[in-house]
Amino acid sequence: MSAPIPPVEATSTGKSVRYLDTTTAYDLWSEVYDTDGNILQVLDTMEMRSLLPRFLSQLSSPQPWKLVDLGCGTGRNSLQLLDVPGATIIGLDTSPKMLERARSRLNDRMVASQEASKKARDFELFLYDMLSNSPVPASALNADALISTLVLEHIPLLDFFQAISLILKPGALALITNMHSDMGAISQAGFVDPKTGEKVRPQSFAHHIDDVIAEAQRQGFEVVGEVLERGVDEETSKTLGVRAKKWIGVTVWFGIYLRKQK
Repeated sequence: MSAPIPPVEATSTGKSVRYLDTTTAYDLWSEVYDTDGNILQVLDTMEMRSLLPRFLSQLSSPQPWKLVDLGCGTGRNSLQLLDVPGATIIGLDTSPKMLERARSRLNDRMVASQEASKKARDFELFLYDMLSNSPVPASALNADALISTLVLEHIPLLDFFQAISLILKPGALALITNMHSDMGAISQAGFVDPKTGEKVRPQSFAHHIDDVIAEAQRQGFEVVGEVLERGVDEETSKTLGVRAKKWIGVTVWFGIYLRKQK
């Protein structure tokens, strides 16, 4: 079953660990999020290059689409959505600092690439915290599709699937990726604060795939296709960076397509 990952006082290297709420942790993480060599981010970006086009090809609603990036962070995957012709892109995140980074990246992309600015019709970024009972921003409602990558780890399953059910129109699709529970049983998301040298960790849950599917179905979603799982081996560790070696032999990531039933 899914369960909160219990806090510890120190890492195996003896460094202290600071546990923070998700918003505060990601505000701090925004400073180094795109450069700290997190292997899950690298792997997720690699997988999304093929997952996202296949996902978009399955949308049945007429274009132009409204596409939501739930937990958009610094805009890592929102940038790919800018290539969808005529789409309105809505990015949601609980961290103001992450949204600042995303806004800067997306603006830079629109200015630098005339092709991107001709394709995507618009993008909007909003603060949204799934854990605070705050309303979903109105602009995000009735979406044709939603992506949420490496976010589910930080949210109880009921809260997460209730949120995406509110956002999506009937028949819409969701693409969700997350840390695999095999990895979550050993570690959790976090980073080293360059200012203090401390390891910072937000709240995390080790969600098992079976629990994710069961809750999704209870909230009116069906699985589309197979659930993808990825591990680290000697070859992939060379691509993922120096921090990947410790994860050789461990399944670290999964991805799933869901459809909101009518």
